[in-house]
This record gives sequence, C-alpha cells and structure tokens, in this order.
Amino acid sequence: MGFDTTFNAFNISASGLSAERLRMEVVANNISNASVTRTPEGGAYRRKEVLFETAMSRNGFAPRGASIASGLGGVGVVGITDDQTEMPRVYNPGHPDADLEGFVTMPNVNLPLEMVNLITATRAYEANLKAAQSFVEMSQQAIAILKG
Repeated sequence: MGFDTTFNAFNISASGLSAERLRMEVVANNISNASVTRTPEGGAYRRKEVLFETAMSRNGFAPRGASIASGLGGVGVVGITDDQTEMPRVYNPGHPDADLEGFVTMPNVNLPLEMVNLITATRAYEANLKAAQSFVEMSQQAIAILKG
C-alpha cells in the first residue's frame, strides 16, 4: 500500500460528511420555506432534493485522493433538483396569492417527511464522522507502534 492510498478511508468518509451536510442544509431550507407562496421565480416554493452518486474510479480518474486500483471513492453530489410532485391547493380566498376561485397554491413540502430526511441525514453524517475518527485513532496507534 503506497502513501497515495493511505488516506482513502478518510477521504471516503470526508466525501460522505460533505454530502450529508449539504443534504441537511437543503432539508432545513425546505422546512423554512414550507409556507412560502411567493418566490422570485413566481409561484409557491418547490421542495428541493439532493442527488447523490457513487464516486467510483472511472476512466482512470479517481476522485479526491481515491485509488484508481481500488475503485472506491465515496459519494458525490450530482446536484440539487426540484421535487416535481403536485403542489397542494388550499381554499383561502382572503390570501393575497389566492386565484380567482379563492385557492392558494402551497409548497409541496411535507414536514414529517422532511423531519425523517433530517434524521437520516444526521445519522449518516454521524456514521461518517465516527469512521473518520476511527481512521485517525488507528493512524495514531500505527505511528506510536512505529516510534516503538
């Protein structure tokens, strides 16, 4: 095992930490916009989702310090997309954004779902953090043995 592959485990955990942190930020943004009926783009806020992909070595390219030979690279964020589920309509004729029939188009944010997403993102973040901490501890022990 060469020096270039020594930190692969840490880099894989770091990619997971970064991806899950972004997912928590997007979920928090969804929760904070759960009642927004007017956006700069026009219309109600549309829920956002983070798209992940496996970051494997492809075509001789290894992402962020991963070994080309191992094929492992952690997780990558492809992007953030709008959730295309239907926007609920609520009858509220006194609302400033009500249409001629008195209906207001509300954001497609489901708060219980967002809370579940936040919990799973938090747990995944904690798991990646624990893996990174274990790598650091094992590295420190290996250095202590080598100093002998």
